Amino acid sequence: MDHMKTAKEMLQTVPRSRIGFFPTPLHRLNNISNDLGVNLYIKRDDMTGVNLFGGNKVRKLEFLIGYAKEHGYDTVFTFGATQSNHAMETASMCNAQGLKSILYLVDLTEQKEERPKANLLLDMILGAEVHIIPANGREEAEADLEAEELCRKQVEQMEKEGHKCFVIPEGGANYIGSTGFINGYAEMLEQMEQLNEKPDYIFHATGTGGTLAGLAAGRALLESDASIYSVTVSPKELSHLEKVANIANESLRYIGSDKTVLPSDMHYELSYYGEGYEKPTKEATEAIQYLARKEGIIVDPVYTGKAFSGMLDCIRSGKIPQGSTVVFWHTGGATGIFAEPEIVGEIWK
Repeated sequence: MDHMKTAKEMLQTVPRSRIGFFPTPLHRLNNISNDLGVNLYIKRDDMTGVNLFGGNKVRKLEFLIGYAKEHGYDTVFTFGATQSNHAMETASMCNAQGLKSILYLVDLTEQKEERPKANLLLDMILGAEVHIIPANGREEAEADLEAEELCRKQVEQMEKEGHKCFVIPEGGANYIGSTGFINGYAEMLEQMEQLNEKPDYIFHATGTGGTLAGLAAGRALLESDASIYSVTVSPKELSHLEKVANIANESLRYIGSDKTVLPSDMHYELSYYGEGYEKPTKEATEAIQYLARKEGIIVDPVYTGKAFSGMLDCIRSGKIPQGSTVVFWHTGGATGIFAEPEIVGEIWK
């Protein structure tokens, strides 16, 4: 059975706004491969478009915005921190498709800045309607609940006024968004086959779990035997994998597949997030500098830097055997380099 052909046919059955630049490049990191004794490739989802900065969220948003357009929505709401890549890319994608974007963003740093930086600055340039919720010393989850309640009230009011509002969860982490990474997995496998390569391990950063859900669903659909290592960028319980598996299975049902993903099909690396989300680590700082100085590629302190540091440790410690073929999935986020000092750390030293 041609699993690739079947996957492509299934993905054609659901709405998609083709805005991003796909396929993204996949290439070998020759210098680091020689350093580490593995066959290391990088999947460049930092080059997805639609604006200068790209990132993994564009894959999800093609399917989310496609769904919104197909069903006649005119306004899109979503959530994140003030430096959310997802929120910024949502604003970009909405502009490209003629939809209004409204962002509810939690301020975790609570630093009084004279002007917005990085993604928040881009949100303003893009003309999104932005609502900032100060954390005020609360846990992120508590502030998120306030954001969701304020959003619910605005949706209710706007729908009374005749608007049709589409609410996207934080990170685009639902079955529609994760479908983008079923497509991404197929894209990566096809590129590896063209290079006469087969991945043994895939490493990526995970926050809300939507990207992992799509990768795991793609792995199941294509009957791939690569091991997916998801480096968490904030504290996670292993039980969170049950939620991720549910999203993966909903994505598979959405495109008409009866394949199944189990929590045991996925692997969390829980040792590399440091003090928490948007908190820099020494190891991530060193990983950012190592990749930049060995290969000329930039990763960020919030997501991809932590993931790259986790992958390096897994290889150096022997958890990943010498000679393995590894794909590092660069999920973007370069704007994080230009964020507040509390997020960036000391990457210039």
